[in-house]
Amino acid sequence: MREPSFDECCTLTAGAAMWSSVAVPEAGIPSFTMADGPMGIASGNVDERDVSLLTPCPTALGASWDVETARRVGTVVGSDAVARGVDAVLAPNLNLARSPLAGRAFEYFSEDPLLAGVLGAAWIDGLQSTGTGAVAKHLVCNDSETERDRVDVQVDERTLREVYLLPFELAVEAGCAGLLAAYNKVNGRWCSEQGDILTRIVKGEWQYPYLVMSDWFGTHSTDGTLGGGLDLEMPGPARFLGPKAAGAVEEGRVDRARVEDAARRVAATARRVTGPKAPALPAAEAQEILEQAAADGFVLLRNEGDMLPLPPGEVRRIAVIGPNAAAPCYQGGTFAKIAVAPDTPAPIDAIRARYGAETEIVFEPGVDPQPRLPAMPVTPARDLGDGCTEGMTLDYFESEDCSGAPLSSETRATNSLVWFVGVHEQGRFDRPGSIRASGRFMPTQSGAHRFYLGATGTARVLIDGREVLRAGRELASSDVMGVLKRGDAESVEVMLEAGHEVLVTAEFRYTGARVQGLWYGIRSPDSAEAMLTRAVQAARDADAVFLIVGETSDSSVESKDRPDTKLAPEQLRLIEQVCSANPRTAAIVNVGHAFDAEWGDRAAALMVAWYPGEGFAGALASVLGGDREPGGRMPVSIARNEADYCGYALQPDADGRLSYDEGTRFGYRGLIANRTPARHALGSGFGYARFELSGVRAEGLAVSVTLRNVSGRAGAEVVQLYRDVPETALCGFGKFHLQAGEERRVSVAIDPRALRTWDGGWRTPDGSVAIRVARSAEDSGMTVEVSVSD
Repeated sequence: MREPSFDECCTLTAGAAMWSSVAVPEAGIPSFTMADGPMGIASGNVDERDVSLLTPCPTALGASWDVETARRVGTVVGSDAVARGVDAVLAPNLNLARSPLAGRAFEYFSEDPLLAGVLGAAWIDGLQSTGTGAVAKHLVCNDSETERDRVDVQVDERTLREVYLLPFELAVEAGCAGLLAAYNKVNGRWCSEQGDILTRIVKGEWQYPYLVMSDWFGTHSTDGTLGGGLDLEMPGPARFLGPKAAGAVEEGRVDRARVEDAARRVAATARRVTGPKAPALPAAEAQEILEQAAADGFVLLRNEGDMLPLPPGEVRRIAVIGPNAAAPCYQGGTFAKIAVAPDTPAPIDAIRARYGAETEIVFEPGVDPQPRLPAMPVTPARDLGDGCTEGMTLDYFESEDCSGAPLSSETRATNSLVWFVGVHEQGRFDRPGSIRASGRFMPTQSGAHRFYLGATGTARVLIDGREVLRAGRELASSDVMGVLKRGDAESVEVMLEAGHEVLVTAEFRYTGARVQGLWYGIRSPDSAEAMLTRAVQAARDADAVFLIVGETSDSSVESKDRPDTKLAPEQLRLIEQVCSANPRTAAIVNVGHAFDAEWGDRAAALMVAWYPGEGFAGALASVLGGDREPGGRMPVSIARNEADYCGYALQPDADGRLSYDEGTRFGYRGLIANRTPARHALGSGFGYARFELSGVRAEGLAVSVTLRNVSGRAGAEVVQLYRDVPETALCGFGKFHLQAGEERRVSVAIDPRALRTWDGGWRTPDGSVAIRVARSAEDSGMTVEVSVSD
């Protein structure tokens, strides 16, 4: 097999299409296919009809504190990739939850770099055991969404080295097939042009042999990008690299050897990820892994009077209250959003199945389950012979006013549509055109119905042919992505009569771009007061309440951070009134990040479920009923006051700079350093089983302890190791499963990287270090001196 020519080397530095690389068959270099992650196989999906397995979010995996759980979930994703013909997944996301406001915090394992890195490495190991490649992202300091395409993060080298680069170092050590450079700048330079990071640290100090690619459309130059160490520009076709690399070399602006090195790295990754694949996991095994993984991440923070578990038959009537019981939030609303099977059960379904034979179950949502963008509950305007009985009829036009014969037509049963050029072929989205969506809506109540509409262009809603709402604006192609990511909608109220069917039409006109989007919905007039009154009465009449609250997927999106950590006001009102009506209330919180838990003491039990993926319903019913343990511990800190968070504000200054002034002291480190104790500290939480720790001993660079299960049921404990100088930092952890009454001597290794500090070079403490063995970052625990050798 011959070596690639120089022109072929240049070609290899840019992608071939949206999700694939260039092949040079004559040189034995295959094309490889990519898909987005990290909660499953996304982006390669055509639309909501193309379902994939949806795993717990990385924060939920972080809450498991369990290497084996992360590895098994990675294996599920890798297996699904194999089944779908995907060679590499853009995951895991190894950024850190520096602020609870971060729009993609649910994609981060933790606020702690060691916990994030160890679990991320385990996930990589599981994924790559299937023959699929992991492309760890986003290198580096892409820890928030506000102006992420242009923000310039200001961070000192010690903080960068000790904290933000550590998870990526562990990913490289785990042998990830690629790294993905972030959109943002760090200290004045684009991440895709960061020679100090990409070349000196990643490829030099870490000796990384595989490729570093750009985030999609994340390149800004030819010379700076190649010179900085980026190897592959995505997506294709080329914008700054590819053929332009040859001109940069000919004119002496870029070394020829740099282009050849980039091509070698692309070829090495391509050959690796297109190699042998493992057989796909049986569907039942994958589902069991996802359900158990969801339960492994549930964090029980309060359980007064041992309210939980509550086995079936123990009480006569249980009221299941809250919007997330019927409309759970499985995942965030990023471009990596995954379509789940339409028959995926909701928590209320699984609770009824688990309790129904022995306990009466009453359900009331209490508040609207979709406060931002409600569903579009219509039947198609036309029968296209596709067997679809729900959704809108979509017609795609070459004209800009929905005139003429459609290019194509289809039925879409979703309220949010996205089309990528090169992936979706129904229309000609990279040039001006239009789309008409139409469906028949039958009101069940008379009164004011609110219609919602948003689009990456100009759009309008018509009711029986009468225009009632105009929304959006004509966009330049450079503005489309930002509008799409934000997903904002306009609305109008229209009086409708119960039983009188109307034809709802949304017309959308767009200018050309590489992606387009249209979203809409209808909110019926069921009054908030009536919903709340029914829920409170149900709580009052029940022997116990399962109150399931939280977010919708559009609470966590790309390109937008949250304004605060609070649940929606109507949900807080629901919580207050339900807990007052029935003190025997277990609150389950379905969120993807640290949240304001000031109200938590009003409930007898408080459990955080995070975004638990498609196994949510079965996992929750089994945990509430006592079949499974809530196995998690907090992967992030919940402060008592928002002012206590370090690195909380995410708005760059007028020059686009976002300063990480807190340095290494954010999250639990900042709360401890500032003497502002957390409401719920990193590592806190408990299961139904109870444990005692004793007999701590140092054993080389490890600590052993006697762990005893003092309860009458099997369970797991997380043993955590912290150093407290120069500031508190996690330096090791282990999760151990013990049977009822079992006693075992266990050992937890100390990761030497967590003991070192950067001062122009790595410094390791001389002599001994005090290590605290604890159940959380703020637990006084037991301290032992550990000898550290150079």
